[in-house]
Amino acid sequence: MLRIRHSVLAGCALTVAALAFPATMAAAQPAISPQEPAAAQPAPQPPPGVAEAMQRDLGLSAEQARTRLANEQRAGQTEAALRSRLSGSFGGSWLNGPTATLVVATTDANAVPAIVATGAEATVVQHSLTALDAAKEALDRAAAKAPRTAPVWYVDVRTNSVVVLASQPAKAEAFAASGADRSLVHVEKSAEQPRPFYDLRGGDAYYIGSGTRCSIGFPVTRGATQGFVTAGHCAVASSTSGSNGVALGTFQGSSFPGNDYAWVAANGNWTAQPWVYSNGANLSVRGANVAIEGASVCRSGSTTGWHCGTVQQRNSSVTYQEGTVYEVTRTNVCAEPGDSGGSFISGDQAQGVTSGGTGNCSSGGTTYFQPVGEILSTYGLTLRVEGGGGNPSPSPSPSNPPGGTTWQANTSYAAGATVTYGGVTYRCLQAHTSMTGWEPPNVPALWQRL
Repeated sequence: MLRIRHSVLAGCALTVAALAFPATMAAAQPAISPQEPAAAQPAPQPPPGVAEAMQRDLGLSAEQARTRLANEQRAGQTEAALRSRLSGSFGGSWLNGPTATLVVATTDANAVPAIVATGAEATVVQHSLTALDAAKEALDRAAAKAPRTAPVWYVDVRTNSVVVLASQPAKAEAFAASGADRSLVHVEKSAEQPRPFYDLRGGDAYYIGSGTRCSIGFPVTRGATQGFVTAGHCAVASSTSGSNGVALGTFQGSSFPGNDYAWVAANGNWTAQPWVYSNGANLSVRGANVAIEGASVCRSGSTTGWHCGTVQQRNSSVTYQEGTVYEVTRTNVCAEPGDSGGSFISGDQAQGVTSGGTGNCSSGGTTYFQPVGEILSTYGLTLRVEGGGGNPSPSPSPSNPPGGTTWQANTSYAAGATVTYGGVTYRCLQAHTSMTGWEPPNVPALWQRL
C-alpha cells in the first residue's frame, strides 16, 4: 500500500497500490421534461479553486469549466429520470466532451425519441446495465480465482461491456468466464498495478502509530463525537496524531479488504470543519450527491495536494496484494503515497476517500475511491456540511404525505432497498442514512422511482 513510514521496509512487493504515504417505454408513463439548454439559466459560480484546477488538469478554458459544471448539475437530474423511465432497457449513461454532453444508452430503439427530447444524446446498445452489473457481480464472487496479473475489473457503460484489465490477458481468460456471461466480458491488456494509497479538514495529513502517514477524507460527527472518515488500509494502529504532532484520536472502525474505509473519533482538541483543502484555500462541502461517469472530480491529499480528472467507472472492483475491494469508483485523477484516505469531491459534493491506484502526478495515473455514502451508513456518521449540522439544506416536504409511506428519516438504507413515499415505490440507488429533507422525491441521486 502506498502509505508513508519513517522507516524503509525491505522485501515488500505490492501488486496493487493504495495511497497512504512512508427495455420499451410504456405509453402510459409520464413524459420526461426536456433538458433546459445551457443558456436558459445562469451557470452557478464554481467553488474557489475548482475551475482553475479543471482548466489545468482537464485542458479546459475558464468558460468551458463553468459550462461543464452547470451541465453536470442538470445532467444528474435528467439521467435519474431517464433511468427510471427506461427501467430494464437502461444501458447506462456518461458525459462526453469538454462541456459534458449527456449520453444515455438503451437496448430499446423505440426509446430514442424520448431520450433525445430531454436534450440528451441517445445510443442503442445490446446489453442492459442490469445484465452488465450481473456479469460483474459474478466476477466479484470469483475474485479469489483472479490471477495477480488481473487486478481490476469494472462495468464500462461506454463500451457496453465488463472489462477485465490484465497485464497477461491469456492468464485472465479463465477468470473472465468465472460464472459470468462471457459474451459481456472483455479482457484488455493493461500495465495497471494498483496498490492501496496509505496516508479536521479533508486532505490534511495525519499519522498512525509510530509514523505511517495518510490523509483525512471528510470530517464527520456521530452524536457529540467529532472525527473523520478515511481509508481502511490506513488503520494499521489504533492511535493517530495530526500533522502538527498533537494527539488526534483513535480508529473506531475499519474494513479492508472487501471495503476500504475507516473512521477516527477525535479528542476534544479537534473540531470537525466542513472543508476540503484546495490550493491554499478551504473548499466548503455542501452535500454528497453522487457524480456519474464522465463527471469532473477532484482529489485532495497530503502528498500531492489538489488534482482533478473525471469519473471513469463507478461499479469497479480492484485487487490489491491484501485482497479485493468492491464497489469503488475508478477515476483518471493522479495520486501518490500519502494521499490515501484523502477527499474526492465533485464541485462541492463529497464523493469518497482515496483508496489506491497506479501511476503518479508527474506522468499521470488511475486512482480509485471508496464512496462516502457507504461509510456514513455503516457507522451511523453525519457528514459535516457548510451551514452547520450534517445535512444538505432540507427541501420542504410534508411529514405525512398522502398515500402509504414506509420511508423514515434517520434510517440506514442499503442499495436495492425499496420504500414507499406518498403511495409511490422507490428503490435505493446508494447506501445512505436518511435525513429530513432527503425524502425520495427530493433526491433522485439516492432513490429511483419504480
